[in-house]
Amino acid sequence: MNALQPYPIEPAMVRGAVEVEDTGRGLLPHRLPRAARRQIPDRFMVQTSAESAGVRLALRTAADVIELDVQARRIAPDPASPLPPGTYELTEHGRVVATADVPAGSRFVFTFDRPDGTVVPGPDATARFTGLATGAERDLELWLPYHDAVELLALRADAPVRPQAPTRQPRWVHHGSSISHGYRADTTTGTWPAVAALRAGAHLTNLAFSGNAMLDPFTARTIRDTPADLISLKIGINIVNGDTMRLRAFRPAVDGFLDTIRDGHPDTPIVLVSPIWCAPVETRAGPTVQDPARDQEWSIAGGTEDDVLAGKLSLQVIRAELAAIADRRRDDDHRLHYLDGLSLYSGQDAAAAPLPDNLHPGPDVQRLIGERFADRVLARFTPELQRSST
Repeated sequence: MNALQPYPIEPAMVRGAVEVEDTGRGLLPHRLPRAARRQIPDRFMVQTSAESAGVRLALRTAADVIELDVQARRIAPDPASPLPPGTYELTEHGRVVATADVPAGSRFVFTFDRPDGTVVPGPDATARFTGLATGAERDLELWLPYHDAVELLALRADAPVRPQAPTRQPRWVHHGSSISHGYRADTTTGTWPAVAALRAGAHLTNLAFSGNAMLDPFTARTIRDTPADLISLKIGINIVNGDTMRLRAFRPAVDGFLDTIRDGHPDTPIVLVSPIWCAPVETRAGPTVQDPARDQEWSIAGGTEDDVLAGKLSLQVIRAELAAIADRRRDDDHRLHYLDGLSLYSGQDAAAAPLPDNLHPGPDVQRLIGERFADRVLARFTPELQRSST
């Protein structure tokens, strides 16, 4: 076996980020640009937007062994409780060929009862992959853990490593909540957007921020300024979770979000996706709260059906409003499409594969949603987009 040699981590290797910061120690991928990060309104979003959902390194190499040194930070309830390792994955042609489990060294100490968001520094770590060589150069993607903010420090291998050639895959930008971020998935390639992208051969930029799909203007501006051949927006559950809007505010907020994106993408197909099934807030208003009668996480509605009659939002109301907004806007915007989230995961699906905390899909449902989105949405658009890019 050849000795490992250092190779530079180049910004051109990083995919799925909108900005790459040179920290002096290494490269830090961001899913929001600096101007947007300065406008983040709470500490929870500081961490969740920094996490690496969909971020990966695109490498060209004949190496048998690859090592990546990282400084990873994860949200934790306290400075000392044990954390499971994060899984780093190598894929080739959409298939996982190697994994490495690596501890998160630093912590972002946060709970909703104590939302200080204090950073507790910890040690660097190394993801090591072996047994990779096939005798020829190959294109690999190294996916970072979706639940960690990861600074890329050093890259070593026993054969030269360089960035892949620019991708010819259709560029898909997706925005959504913790469901799209991947919360409760086993690994990054098991989050539903990654499942869909790998299945359909799309170039994913995942701008889903756990707890923070709130129609924020800075998120719309980020999508506006990000190159895309297809945009999907999964809207609704976080607004109900937080009880942050009434119907009167929701309607123009959706229009404004779309208007901003259209400023930068006048002709790009946009798919407006309504929420998947979530029993506690289908007909009742938010916020979603934890059931005090249970020891384990279990979400219930904090509002009532009478609250909905008074202007609060349920998922049924949001689905009807998004469908109506898309129908109205299509008079002038023929590239806007609507997808009912129940076609991805319905009440009937919930009976067969329930949500483990009554809110977030487990690994089985994450994969189900990803496969359905690939087959029902990406398969519809990607052949057209691939032809137009050649």
